[in-house]
Amino acid sequence: MRDRGSIILAVNNKVAVIKREFGNKVYYVFPGGGIEKGETPQEAAKREAYEELGLQVTIGECIAEIAYNGIQYYFAAQVIDGEFGTGKGAEFFNEGRGSYTPEWMEIDKLSIVDMRPPELLEVIQAHYTAQHKK
Repeated sequence: MRDRGSIILAVNNKVAVIKREFGNKVYYVFPGGGIEKGETPQEAAKREAYEELGLQVTIGECIAEIAYNGIQYYFAAQVIDGEFGTGKGAEFFNEGRGSYTPEWMEIDKLSIVDMRPPELLEVIQAHYTAQHKK
């Protein structure tokens, strides 16, 4: 079990996700990864956004902390620079771990795919629904 820092990047009613294909399974996760020694959850989330998406981001509020194979921290993020889909993290080149594909997904579609961890779905949908009502 390892604590993780992840981002929730929402643009135009869509969120950035990573499509994982491993064996005969297809599921989706939010960009993020393990917190390295000496790193804060925010620093890990920022680093992982660059490694997985090719984007430099600012880290905002912590939207959720979920116990799922360690503590997973999910932060709202905004793009500063970069090109979506140009990440070059080690996970893209680690054979035997399946594929990682960055995608934009409509927020209302999150509930019809296998999102992990599933506990995060209600939190994300409630947060962004409230944002759009402001």
